[in-house]
Amino acid sequence: MRAPLSIVIPVLDAEAGLPLVLASMVEGLEAGVLREVVVSDGGSVDGSCAMAEAAGAMVVTGAAGRGGQMARGAEAAGGAWLLFLHADTVLSDGWADVVVAHMARDQRAGYFRLRFAAAGFAPWFVAGWANVRSRWFGLPYGDQGLLISRALYDAVGGFEDIALMEDVAMARSLRGQLVELPAWAVTGAVRYQEAGWLRQGGRNLWRLVRYLAGADPERLGRGY
Repeated sequence: MRAPLSIVIPVLDAEAGLPLVLASMVEGLEAGVLREVVVSDGGSVDGSCAMAEAAGAMVVTGAAGRGGQMARGAEAAGGAWLLFLHADTVLSDGWADVVVAHMARDQRAGYFRLRFAAAGFAPWFVAGWANVRSRWFGLPYGDQGLLISRALYDAVGGFEDIALMEDVAMARSLRGQLVELPAWAVTGAVRYQEAGWLRQGGRNLWRLVRYLAGADPERLGRGY
């Protein structure tokens, strides 16, 4: 029987962080759970696609936009379960055992606890808020990953092809069907480091509030 898990990674000029992400997938192969890695490219002009192909990943291409890229990746994937990961997110050691255990006992979708690949109070605080938001309000972001069965993914209509907040839209469609997984998603911190931790965190919170109030994702995306 084929392994059950397809990992989908949307990329756009992601060659700097992609090697670490792809290397972390080896654990899934060793555990016998990983069927394939699907890299969904949005028009990269760097070596992202060549790097993915050299690592044995399937590459699909199309217009840029994370929601649309993940939807195309899911369409190409053959696994009974899908794991969506950002191109700068590395799962902690032991993630494969956590995924296997979840798939065996729970049909709900799962997300990982968030950490940033940076040290200090600000990364700890921002990640802590993200984990509280996820647990209390059921709104994990895409950098926390999403493990979901194909059946549930199809039932909720998959990812929306919108400019921003595709992860929040998915989380809202999965209300009551999302659980935290006991492993870490360690994600890049470049955007926060460039803009400032509190400033970027405040901007993200303001975008979330506006989206939940009905703002157009296309308009929100233009300022991201």
